[in-house]
Amino acid sequence: MSERRLKNKDVELLASIALGLRGEYEKADAARWQGSPFEWILHRPSRQRGKIGEQLIAGWCAARGFDVVRSPDSDADRIIEGERVEIKFSTEWENGQYVFQQLRDQNYKFLICIGISPFDAQIWIFNKKDIPFKKLKHQHGGERGHDTWWIGFKPGNPPEWMNKRGSFVEVYKIFSSLRKNRKHP
Repeated sequence: MSERRLKNKDVELLASIALGLRGEYEKADAARWQGSPFEWILHRPSRQRGKIGEQLIAGWCAARGFDVVRSPDSDADRIIEGERVEIKFSTEWENGQYVFQQLRDQNYKFLICIGISPFDAQIWIFNKKDIPFKKLKHQHGGERGHDTWWIGFKPGNPPEWMNKRGSFVEVYKIFSSLRKNRKHP
């Protein structure tokens, strides 16, 4: 078995500088998240974080007795109680905000945004037709940026269009009503 170590002096120097910088970037968040059941998520790449968010919502819905399956295409993340659902996930940023990225106007009925703080979680649910895409910020510039938006806000201060749509109770009520409608036409 070969020993893994740095072999180039310049790479060693760069690694030494990186280790010195590491503390600068980890201190503030490390203290806030220490002991959190969600802390491990911070150390995952952003693409995995999105998948984790989808799995958290799917697991929560299934545990609440809702029918949940993966979407057959990439326009939605899950089918919950027969409806196409897009799920966006954010951990709380250092500035106290949630940032939900890669919002698209695709084939789904509901958008769920779930934000995780060290010892709390918030959730919002919207019918896609109520999302004011034209008022949101484009995520990318240029030609690519016209179909992708993002929103950022502090948990206690969401944009006005999001007010009164954010709670686990609200999500439960919506999916419960869908379940009733499916069982009793």
